[in-house]
Amino acid sequence: MDTAMREKLVTDARTVLGDVDKLLKQASATTGQEAVELRERAGEALQRARLRLQEAQSAVTEATKSAVRATDEWVQHRPWEAVGIGAGVAASVGFLVGLLVGRR
Repeated sequence: MDTAMREKLVTDARTVLGDVDKLLKQASATTGQEAVELRERAGEALQRARLRLQEAQSAVTEATKSAVRATDEWVQHRPWEAVGIGAGVAASVGFLVGLLVGRR
């Protein structure tokens, strides 16, 4: 999921939550049929938000699976490069931990 999509999702979620908050406040201040209608609208807004979040979750899951497949394919075709990268990362982490421990 790219940054623009993530920002739009966060903005949409905030908007829906703000709308639901307003509707629930209005519903608590009213009675009768109007209160029932406001609660129903709040429920519908929450349902829309749930659907958007499920769509986003599906998109993230699919993107993650795609990245895992691409990484697996790359490692299968370049095993020694993958070993070298892993060793380099481990050495770098070890070096940084050594620096941090040495400062104390």
